[in-house]
Amino acid sequence: MNNLETLIKHYLEYCNTQKRLDSKTLKAYNIDLRQFSKFVGVCDITNISSEMLEDYIGALHNSYKPKTVKRKIASLKSFFHHLEYKEMINRNPFNRIQIRFREPVILPKTIPLHTVEKFLTTIYRQRDIAKTEYQRKNSLRDAAVIELLFATGMRISELCALKSSDINLYDGSILIYGKGSKERKIQIGTVSVINILKEYSTSFRDEINNCNHFFANQSGNPLSDQAVRRMINKYAKLVSIDLHITPHMFRHTFATSLLEADVDIRYIQEMLGHSSINITEIYTHVALAKQKSILSTKHPRNNFNI
Repeated sequence: MNNLETLIKHYLEYCNTQKRLDSKTLKAYNIDLRQFSKFVGVCDITNISSEMLEDYIGALHNSYKPKTVKRKIASLKSFFHHLEYKEMINRNPFNRIQIRFREPVILPKTIPLHTVEKFLTTIYRQRDIAKTEYQRKNSLRDAAVIELLFATGMRISELCALKSSDINLYDGSILIYGKGSKERKIQIGTVSVINILKEYSTSFRDEINNCNHFFANQSGNPLSDQAVRRMINKYAKLVSIDLHITPHMFRHTFATSLLEADVDIRYIQEMLGHSSINITEIYTHVALAKQKSILSTKHPRNNFNI
């Protein structure tokens, strides 16, 4: 059984049933491996050489950003490692290749806090001036969504996946299922946020019960990440915010704001659900306001009498 397409199919089934990878990872593996198969254009896995891999990696660099190339190579390496481990190939062509390239550091984009305040104020105003119950409920849900994104720093996928049983509004705790099905608990520290979530859950009780997701639309279906993105764009346009705001920017703003408030980075790592402190450390590059405060008050030059 040396057919490349067949081996890819069986590997994806193994990743699904044995490794229990999540749907997004499986989708990425499928895209990456099919792309490689189409590029090399060979059927027999034993005909794939290190030179073919080098040509493919070169083509990837010409078409994609370094982060995407890194992911596609990782997908391919995992596939060949699996074939080698299962003794389906005698020689892993990756063993003769050294891959080293530097990823450019892309700083996370944050939202100015006054813009976040303006954004939320607009949503609440829309709720107060709503002419119909339908409009009022939508605005109420929108406020709850943005408040929770900013209050917890959770990912949009995590928010949309929340079940009604994951949120305890009595003590303000939330159970989040992150990447790789890793669980973490986070506490909501603002009473007004808990109150708007309580108001939302009461107003949407039937819709929540219908789909068993905490965030739902008025048809009783789970709220999608695309619906949240459209909602954010709607309010940004309504309040004439030039900045293109994405759901993930609330996560970046959450982390950066805590860092600038002198919160230990390891606490932030835990709240964000990062597996490594190295991932969280990117926020140390964007805390410019904190740097300015430190240097303007702590630097010894400020005490010189010249």
